[in-house]
Amino acid sequence: MFVAGINCSKQNAYAEMVSVQKRFGMKGKVVAYHGIQSFKSGEVTPEEAFEIGKETARRMWGDKYQILVTVHLNTQSTHCHYVVNPCSFMDGQKFKNKIGDHIELRKVSDQVCLEYGKSVLKDSNFYSKGKKKEYWVRKSGQYTHRDMIKGDIEYALQFCDCADDVYKYLKSIGYTINDDRKHLTIMAIGWQRPVRMDTLGLTREYLNKRLNENYYDPDFSYFKRRYPPYKPKAFPLLYEIEELEFTIEHSHDIGKIYVALLFLVIIRTFELLHEIKEEMLLSVQLRHEERDLKQYISDYHFMRNNDIETLEDLYNDIQKTKTEISELEHQRIDSDNKRRRAKTPGDINIYKKKRKELTKQITPLRKRLKQAQKIWDKSPHLLELVKQERSLEMQASQKFKNYERGER
Repeated sequence: MFVAGINCSKQNAYAEMVSVQKRFGMKGKVVAYHGIQSFKSGEVTPEEAFEIGKETARRMWGDKYQILVTVHLNTQSTHCHYVVNPCSFMDGQKFKNKIGDHIELRKVSDQVCLEYGKSVLKDSNFYSKGKKKEYWVRKSGQYTHRDMIKGDIEYALQFCDCADDVYKYLKSIGYTINDDRKHLTIMAIGWQRPVRMDTLGLTREYLNKRLNENYYDPDFSYFKRRYPPYKPKAFPLLYEIEELEFTIEHSHDIGKIYVALLFLVIIRTFELLHEIKEEMLLSVQLRHEERDLKQYISDYHFMRNNDIETLEDLYNDIQKTKTEISELEHQRIDSDNKRRRAKTPGDINIYKKKRKELTKQITPLRKRLKQAQKIWDKSPHLLELVKQERSLEMQASQKFKNYERGER
């Protein structure tokens, strides 16, 4: 019911946007950018939302870009959708949709909403300097390093009524806590620097409040007995190492490390944890690597598809790919030089075509080299994390066996 095209027709917006992209040679993977403008529930009518949406789009992009504006009525809250052509119809300039653009869009949206007498969100530090990485991680549906730390501490606070119990639990899952009276900080093996807990919103006042609530809660003792904090009884990494016959104590020759099998051990361990919800890894760092599981799966398939098993194989593959790229680049330079010296349009087109063919060959090789180099760079770090987890699980396993035998 409410659809408008700005600098394009609403009936034929897609074809017109693609036409502009082709005209400037920008037809690529990104067909358009999508944005949503929400309002306080019950505060706007569909007609008002439509006018606000169109005005916001005109001020934000209207001088250079094509935009489709719609109002959706299929939820309890009326909201606008934008589809923006990333290629300018004026000069072909690309709209890159960076955080600065998000900030500007929020300013424009707030200004228009206020002019129409509507509510806007209060100021937030969500886009502040130093938080770009966190923004994009959360936007992809994942958890940041700091989110995970906060989650572990919040979990500990459910089962503790004194600070010592919190520290003991966090130590049991791989953290160390430092209380220097000025700041509470948390750290784990291999971290370059500790994290201040008050920067996570976990001030002393907040921690004491939570602990006191537990201490004076008459039902807390029953809850703690009924749902005790996590204590390891199964050891997922040790299980996968044994199942896949992966040996940590490799030869001193680093080239003999079976890197593909290392990635498979990590992948299978994370997948096992998804199946057995009550178990977890003890190494904080390895647990935090779970957010990159999709990338590890991609890396593993890359190695299997290219017959890469050891770090030596990976190194040889990197060198071979570099050589192939170098040879093709020299051929492309030679083709460019011949094109410049060519005297007829026919010869010029032949060398242009040759250059295009060479570029098509170089592009996948560069992609392959980039992925292989990333695997090479992170493999030593992952091996150390697996060693840490294995050591922690072996210690916990021995404690569990001693406990079962009645030893203290």
